Amino acid sequence: MQIPQNIQADAPTAKRSIRVKPATCKRVREALLSLGGEAHRSMVIEHVARNLGHDVRQIPEELQQEVIVSFEATWRDERKRAAFGFHLPFGEGSHRWGIMREKVFAA
Repeated sequence: MQIPQNIQADAPTAKRSIRVKPATCKRVREALLSLGGEAHRSMVIEHVARNLGHDVRQIPEELQQEVIVSFEATWRDERKRAAFGFHLPFGEGSHRWGIMREKVFAA
């Protein structure tokens, strides 16, 4: 098996890594609260996109990935998860996102 010698030629086509932005986490939290505390991630993405002025029929892929990465990275970090209250009601791998009520995680 040969390793390609022209690896650097592929670098410009690679997508840049998406960073977790606190503003995006806040938008996700607000979306979940306005959707009743739980929703499928596609609904959360649409809500965030609508609030940013995007046409929900053509949400930029970069925005979708930013929302997904922000939720998942925050959910995996115990301190951040406590700060935002993110949780997965049906467990890891689920696309149903939720927000814990303050009464629940204050106890």
